[in-house]
Amino acid sequence: MVYFKEREAEINGSLLAVLSGENLLFLGPPGTAKTQLAKNICQLIEGGNFFNYLLTSFSTPEELFGPLSLKALEEDEFRRKIDGCLPTAHIALLDEIFKASSAILNSLLTILNEHKYHNGRELVDVPLLSVFGASNEFPDENESLEALYDRFLFRYRLAYIQDEENFRNLVFRSPEEFEPAASLSVSEIYELRARAKDLPVDPDVETIVTELRKSLQLQEIEISDRRWKKVVQVLKIAACSSERPAVDRTMVLLLQHMLWNLPEERETIRKTVFEFAVSGGISTKKLHQEAEDLQAAVSIALKNELPVKIICDSCGEEFRLRQEIETHHISHPNHSYTLKAEGPSKIYPYDNLVKEIDSLQEEAEKANTLSQIQKEVFETELKALADRVEWVKHRLEAERELLKNLAGENIWISTLDKNEALLLHDIRSTELSELNDLISKSRSMLGIQSIQAKPETQPAFQPAREAEKEIERISVPDSGSSVNSFMKGIGSRFKLR
Repeated sequence: MVYFKEREAEINGSLLAVLSGENLLFLGPPGTAKTQLAKNICQLIEGGNFFNYLLTSFSTPEELFGPLSLKALEEDEFRRKIDGCLPTAHIALLDEIFKASSAILNSLLTILNEHKYHNGRELVDVPLLSVFGASNEFPDENESLEALYDRFLFRYRLAYIQDEENFRNLVFRSPEEFEPAASLSVSEIYELRARAKDLPVDPDVETIVTELRKSLQLQEIEISDRRWKKVVQVLKIAACSSERPAVDRTMVLLLQHMLWNLPEERETIRKTVFEFAVSGGISTKKLHQEAEDLQAAVSIALKNELPVKIICDSCGEEFRLRQEIETHHISHPNHSYTLKAEGPSKIYPYDNLVKEIDSLQEEAEKANTLSQIQKEVFETELKALADRVEWVKHRLEAERELLKNLAGENIWISTLDKNEALLLHDIRSTELSELNDLISKSRSMLGIQSIQAKPETQPAFQPAREAEKEIERISVPDSGSSVNSFMKGIGSRFKLR
């Protein structure tokens, strides 16, 4: 990262792709160091062979897989001399990958997916650890190219350097020749893959991945089963190489680079991944909607309950609710009404009556216009909602330090992503405080004194390595049977004017 400025996420992805045996795609304009990065990654591999080629629509199989063996042809065999070509490389960079001709596409698909190459009658094991694909543009709609595109699990969109100081270092200072700070043997990489296969996955990660898939499907973003299977294996490689005892939720942040199909999906998937990775997918939007619905129900009830006794001056019918007067007015538009207030009673036409009712309700501060039974119903609903909000807030506060520790030990998450995850955590805590304000306002409207909800006693905070085993997915208790059904009941009785 000292040598390649503003490429932290891409470097992490490149190294992880090599360790996990997956392929990586760089999309972006020319001159963004795609080739140089892939070439220098290869320097980390002891005895690693690097193959680099710029593809065009006229490229032939000989250019990638080697020329035909004349000696083999003399023996009536079709075989290529593959030494120094793609089938013998450990890391390869294929520039303008989507311009591959149909003549080389089938062999390329087999190499990318199975690491095998059909050299005549012989099926050759290809030592490729990873293929880096690069393209200046997104592939056209073509079944063959879609199959090729799906072979690249990691996907990154590169841009030119943005920071001014980094730009100056690049343009005006002569960088030293890149020297890798460490080296890896191929045998070590295969040993890592073997260890990672049996690494456990935390239950909350399983839940997050399952729910994430459902969420993306609802957004009409389809991910193939093959990609999901590979994604989980990559998370195991990431955890194992970080010396983690299991795949924890911070590893899920890596999915943002492996799930998008179209460039315009990147931000949507990134946001969705962060939502699920931080606190197991708790959404304060649902709680906020419930608080707003409940406040609306209180407001409707207060406005509907008449502050004084009203009688129809024409037919003598008495009314307790504003809705009853509105219904009566529709049937008898010419009737007038007597308002039994302090002092002598007055007779009003309907329009004037409505204005007088609004004025009286404001003077009475609305809070005193509900019956005790109605107030108790609202108070029960508000207390239940406040308890859920406080419970979630307590869990968020207890989890922040754990999330910070886990992210700190995760070598594959960029600094930007770590900071964004913690920021999202803090934003949710702020949103919960705003929810408490909404609940307090509803209590005030009802004339109910606010009571501080007390969450259940939680065990003392534990260090990340032990506590992560006990993290379970936090699910907000469903209130469909309480607030939602309550709102339906309110709606059946009251109507807004």
